[in-house]
Amino acid sequence: MADAARPSSNTAIFVLGRKLDSIPFSPYHVAVILVLGLVGFVDGYDLALTGSLLVLAKGPLHITPDQIRWLTVAATMFVVVGGFIASSISDHVSRKLIIQIGVIGMTFFTLCIPFVQTAEQLIVVRLLTGVGLGFAITAPFPVAAELMPAQHRRTYGAIYEICLASAFALLPFVGFMLAHTPNGFRWIALPGGLAIFVVPVLVHYVIPQSPRWLLRRGQVQAAVDVVNQYIRHCGNRVSPLTLAELGPNLREARMPLPPFRALFARGQLRWTAVGILTSISAGTAYYLNAILLPKALIDQGAAVTTSFGISTIVFAATIPGKALVAYLMEILGRRGAIAVALSGAFPGLVLMATAHLSGRYAGLMMTGGAVVLGMTALASFPAVRVYLSEQFPTALRGRGSIFGEAFGRIFAGVLAPFMIEPHTGSPFIFFGTIVVVVLLGAFIPLLFGRETVGQLERVTEGPGAEPLTEPIRAILG
Repeated sequence: MADAARPSSNTAIFVLGRKLDSIPFSPYHVAVILVLGLVGFVDGYDLALTGSLLVLAKGPLHITPDQIRWLTVAATMFVVVGGFIASSISDHVSRKLIIQIGVIGMTFFTLCIPFVQTAEQLIVVRLLTGVGLGFAITAPFPVAAELMPAQHRRTYGAIYEICLASAFALLPFVGFMLAHTPNGFRWIALPGGLAIFVVPVLVHYVIPQSPRWLLRRGQVQAAVDVVNQYIRHCGNRVSPLTLAELGPNLREARMPLPPFRALFARGQLRWTAVGILTSISAGTAYYLNAILLPKALIDQGAAVTTSFGISTIVFAATIPGKALVAYLMEILGRRGAIAVALSGAFPGLVLMATAHLSGRYAGLMMTGGAVVLGMTALASFPAVRVYLSEQFPTALRGRGSIFGEAFGRIFAGVLAPFMIEPHTGSPFIFFGTIVVVVLLGAFIPLLFGRETVGQLERVTEGPGAEPLTEPIRAILG
């Protein structure tokens, strides 16, 4: 029955997808990747800003312990809210519009930070910043999944995540430089805020609409035109797409979008769940380090400058680590790369958890553990995010990918930091929590998922694969 229900490979959306995949990699692909990477850099800078604000703003704004806890989760709590809002309207509006709403919203409110006068104002500003981040931080992956040839999605995933890692590494370094400046928390917000004058313009002029999304909207000629414009930008190295090539079967163009509940329907629920659980594991490791690592190291006896230095090392190590994970994606597959990256963090976390017991070697052990952690678990996102975006067909990708990350952040970015913040003074609780999370996440895709193969209209190929682009009555069971 599954084979009978599987969509034919000559349907319009498959033909259009093959045409996009056939375009040789070109400087225009690089331009698209770099602009989306710049979006990622700004996303990462604004998201990771919380960790620096916890340290730099505590004294000048007289932040109380209770306010520290709320500031810890303010941005990420509303990243979840923004993500759910974006997920509800995504697929109905263009991928590009979702990015623009997000970038403008988050940079505007980050630009407000230099003007806050109280802890309450800072918390409110971070809450509002989170709404924009909820739109912006996940949207580039559905865009890239539909514009990049299948064989080059790992290239995009690596560059995007390296841009994120560059922001994560830059922030603690800037925090280190501003550690003794009374208004350091104001200055550190400016780079993220001033991006409002640059990034939205580049997105508007460089990033095209998704032709797959246009086709699903029934705008067949517009989809063909965008593909052919893309071909021209890439050097006219393949023949243009014609309406005739799409064939007479244009049912994808006439079908309404499946409802949101299709994310949880028979044939899709398993992949939605696996993607979310994998995202939770990697995300928890990230948020606990990005938000709480500087504070945890200070609570465990390190100097302010030392805590920012170790945080810089952790995230600087993710830059080569993410390139390595992207390489492993094509050798071991998405699931294998995720398993290696998450489980590989175990020795580094053990070094960091026990560094305080080693006397004069504590700094060396902490530094070594930071490098291992950065190269492994915190570098897993090229595989994690590509894997998540490939769990959904075109009709559900915008909603599914954004919903998956937003739902995952309820635990990873809100509950986990909120629960762990009072215990950051204990190295065994803080680093031990991360150990448990990454080891669980390493095996979830291996035990319960299937390997994705880059085909955006079904999760896997082969016996037992579930059809994902069948008529709505079938996908809803």
